[in-house]
Amino acid sequence: MTTQSSGPYSSERHESGPLRPQSQLVTVFGGSGFLGRHVVRALAKRGYRIRVAVRRPDLALFLQPLGKVGQIVAVQANLRYPDSVRRAVEHADIVVNLVGILQESGVQRFSTLQTEGAGTIAQAAAAVGARMVHVSAIGADETSPSLYARSKALGEAEVLRACPEAVIVRPSLVFGPGDGFFNRFASLATFLPALPLAGGQSRFQPVYVGDVAEAVARAVDGQARGGAVYELGGPEVNTLESLVRYMLEVTMRRRLVVDLPRPVARLQARVLEAVDTLTFGLLPDTLKLTRDQVVLLQSDNVVSEAAKAEGRTLEALGIVPTAIEAVVPGYLWTYRKAGQFAQGRGTEAQAAVPDMIASQSQATESQHRPERASGPAIGQEAAGQSRMGARWGTRG
Repeated sequence: MTTQSSGPYSSERHESGPLRPQSQLVTVFGGSGFLGRHVVRALAKRGYRIRVAVRRPDLALFLQPLGKVGQIVAVQANLRYPDSVRRAVEHADIVVNLVGILQESGVQRFSTLQTEGAGTIAQAAAAVGARMVHVSAIGADETSPSLYARSKALGEAEVLRACPEAVIVRPSLVFGPGDGFFNRFASLATFLPALPLAGGQSRFQPVYVGDVAEAVARAVDGQARGGAVYELGGPEVNTLESLVRYMLEVTMRRRLVVDLPRPVARLQARVLEAVDTLTFGLLPDTLKLTRDQVVLLQSDNVVSEAAKAEGRTLEALGIVPTAIEAVVPGYLWTYRKAGQFAQGRGTEAQAAVPDMIASQSQATESQHRPERASGPAIGQEAAGQSRMGARWGTRG
């Protein structure tokens, strides 16, 4: 056994077996986002030491109660400044990249974050000999007419160029409490008489955010094949229109759902882009729509047959996909006129949404279960409750 000690969080290297999670440091880029907070939670439950790399560390303090004292620490990193990225991955054993945007704004460009930024993180990880897990998206394609999809594909190429054994994860539409899909349409339905859709017949395979987080955590554990691209989807394939109609059923609202022709959808997006520019970006997020998103919505977003045949899915990682009916009513009831007192389908599901519904083998649970329970549930109310830090060990 080779051991290198540096303070209370020394890193131990065992030549005869795999490292324990408690002896490994994971740097998570974008750990304070919608998916990131679930990934951090899954890693903390396993006992990993976690460094959350974000632009504003003060806005990531709400993550600290998810682990033991000093287990989760937020550090500053900006993908446009490589030196900050290198400092964030210093001494890390595994690097997870979750950074992504759905639309460009100011200096936040697809090429800067999802292509060049992914490459910067991968190069930094390779420099310290860290393994890497990179989250992309189903539909990533270098030949796609969508800037978003092209930047995602080019980002994957940059990651694999620097870290050939990196694990690439491509989720479909991700749902869960605080998501940007069901919540967005439910919010629109509270004041619009009709819901216009761009690409209403395009197919999606919604995947629960907890399942995606568990898949990422298992990749960190080493249960995924290096250099492979995993496509993550839920148990059912639905059209965009059917998903919106399901939302209306859960929220008990009657609204006209209109599937716009592509030219009309592009015109709508152009108008909304102009309004957003004229208002200096003050247009509410629920009303924003770009022409690139219209292009993206014209294509199906489902797990490919090749991924199923080659064992690059949630099921291949031992995770049973969670249905939207098991989760969505648990948070969409807030959009009902009578809230929790409304009666109808899904009322029985208004209890708190579980953190992780996917099944886990007993062997995995016994191997990664921490000695003590993690902190309270994630929430903005937890922000600022802890200022504890940690001294990080060095790589052996």
